[in-house]
Amino acid sequence: MNAHLRRAAVAVAATAMAVSLAACGQAGDSGESTSESSPKKGDDITIGLLLPENQTARYEKFDKPLIEKKISELTNGKAKVVYANAKQDATQQSQQVETMITNKVDALILDAVDAKAIANSVKKAKDAGIPVVAYDRLAEGPIDAYTSFDNEEVGRVQGKALLEALGDKAKDGQVVMVNGSVTDPNAALFKKGAHAQLDGKVNIGKEYDTKEWKPENANANMEAAISALGKDKIIGVYSANDGMAGGIITALKAAGVSPLPPVTGQDAEISGVQRIVAGEQFMSVYKPYAPEASAAAEMAVALAKGEKLDAIAKAKVDSPTNQGVPAVLVPVVSLTQDNIKDTVVKDGVYTVQEICTAKLKAACDKLGLK
Repeated sequence: MNAHLRRAAVAVAATAMAVSLAACGQAGDSGESTSESSPKKGDDITIGLLLPENQTARYEKFDKPLIEKKISELTNGKAKVVYANAKQDATQQSQQVETMITNKVDALILDAVDAKAIANSVKKAKDAGIPVVAYDRLAEGPIDAYTSFDNEEVGRVQGKALLEALGDKAKDGQVVMVNGSVTDPNAALFKKGAHAQLDGKVNIGKEYDTKEWKPENANANMEAAISALGKDKIIGVYSANDGMAGGIITALKAAGVSPLPPVTGQDAEISGVQRIVAGEQFMSVYKPYAPEASAAAEMAVALAKGEKLDAIAKAKVDSPTNQGVPAVLVPVVSLTQDNIKDTVVKDGVYTVQEICTAKLKAACDKLGLK
């Protein structure tokens, strides 16, 4: 298993390198460009960055600084990044797009709060000659490019890990599925991938779509599941991300469930990694944000300059409104106690000191995290 995960981590690094190398040769390549009517621009460009919320730690801690750093590198420090966070408010995000259009940014990186609701705003940007890179979530409307992780694979990785944790007891009780928000198209893909692994192999006793991905809503869903199924009947919980896993585990503890059943997660948040170390959460999905952020920055800069995307975007994806969108899809890794050192620590996401608080020292020592 460790060797397999190491290979996966190497594959991720290779992808990041390929994306980076591809960017070096992008100028002059032939292929589609949706901003051909725009004159070529130099490094003195303005990129708008719109992120969806600040409940999940990743956006402010990783995505924003990584994207800003890469844009600076690509433009010799001359580009300007204008940033706004929608704080999970789709209406506010639409207004933020309007502001970016008014301010005449040269390209927009957009992580949609509500992929469907943002479509009209994307069209307005397009009509204003501003190319849009959909980041992390596949926004509807005439987007020019997209980068994310293979989101069905995320769900498959989660489902497979849960099956491995349950072993030959997979049908000895009930599994609860706590999915993400219906406004996030990624949540539907995570769910689809998880069901592809779990259906027919476990008994799914209760399943919920969690409003706004909020941990307190996941907590309420888990309380309802415990009440409906009985605390002794639940043998595993599919949680679509780490924030919700925290709320779920709080509900399980409050109900006196012991030992805790395996609970999945996603995003490798510090709190999730610490729960994995403590043995409270079984796994998370580690998504290396650097290659995703790099791809978004490279595509946005290229589009802002009126350049082609062929050398950067090797894949194509379809949205409900657009076919054949140029895309970069980044692979993911299952994060468990076995490979914390080889993933988030090795990649510099967290130090051992950050993970291993005084309370977790014994658990960390046991895992060789020193």
